[in-house]
Formats: sequence, C-alpha cells, structure tokens
Amino acid sequence: MSTITLTDQDKITLRTAAYGAVALVAAAGATGGSPHKAATRGSVALCSATGTVGHVLSEKKRDVNVYGKSVAALANQVLPALSASMHLLGQQDPAEATNFATTVTVAIDAAAQPGPATAEMTRKITAALAA
Repeated sequence: MSTITLTDQDKITLRTAAYGAVALVAAAGATGGSPHKAATRGSVALCSATGTVGHVLSEKKRDVNVYGKSVAALANQVLPALSASMHLLGQQDPAEATNFATTVTVAIDAAAQPGPATAEMTRKITAALAA
C-alpha cells in the first residue's frame, strides 16, 4: 500500500465518486434493464479494487449519499467528486490516480446496459475522470 494520506472527508469523496459513478450508469440505463442488477454488478466490480483505492472502497461506511430525484441531480454530486478524487490522488500518487480511474471504468463497464443514454453517461464519467 502506498503512503497516501487521506482524511475521512477524502475517503468519503472517493467512495462517493466511485459508487456514485455506478449509480449514475445504472440510472441512465434504467430503461434497458434492471437498475438494481446493474448497480450490483458495478458495486461488485468496485470490491475488486486493489491498492489504497481498494482499501478505501472496501470500507463499508454509510457515508456515501448519492441519491437524487433525477439523473441530473445525481450527476451534480458525482461528476465533481470524480474530478476531485482524481486531483486528490494525482497530487499524492499518480499511479493511485490511474488505479482509481481504471477501477471506476471497470465498474461502470460492468454496470452498463447497452444504449445511447448509458453510452453518454459513460462518456461524461470518463471526461470527469480526465478533468
């Protein structure tokens, strides 16, 4: 494990970003199948993370609050958290930032239902990770 120093708030941001990205993809693809099954597939993928990111994501905290009445409301929380997570990790350990981005990408791929709405949300998430 690397020597990254993360505050409790930093960890909340990382979990909000990762689990929120899965929730966004599941919500965006809701018409293509079961959002619950999609979210479950994505969450299981997040549990396979390694390194510092894996340790943070595996902490079963109830501090992730990514609920909204619309996909837009959810995106307003999650997309900034993704960018903040990448900035935070990139400052301390660029390899761990790459690990986070890869982990989130694998999770959203696992959660994705085929369709244009899901493809567009995946593009937005990927852009937030690159910001």
